[in-house]
Amino acid sequence: QVQLQESGPGLVKPSQTLSLTCTVSGVSVTATWYLWGWIRQPPGKGLEWIGHIAHGGNTNYNPSLESRTSISRDTSKNQVTLQLSSVTPEATAVYYCASSTPNYSYLTIWGQGTLATISS
Repeated sequence: QVQLQESGPGLVKPSQTLSLTCTVSGVSVTATWYLWGWIRQPPGKGLEWIGHIAHGGNTNYNPSLESRTSISRDTSKNQVTLQLSSVTPEATAVYYCASSTPNYSYLTIWGQGTLATISS
């Protein structure tokens, strides 16, 4: 019953911050043992893990992106947000949010993704 839907601005200028939202239905984003993650796929390339947030609010990030990445939650809206600062055109990708549920493998439930284009 868990469903995820990504949304974002579509176009972001280089050096600015990319902010994306994952709206979750079917379960609270604070539910015990759930993880909420972000993955991206640049055009013609493979998937790249960005990071995740756990039910207690602890985060883990891809070391290559950690200094510019922030994943957080808005409990009142049941949403998970991603902020990626100082973006470059290489950050152009389809961004997915995904969930790990108790007793399942990592990030098995995905949204449909949203395209973020970094361009001046």
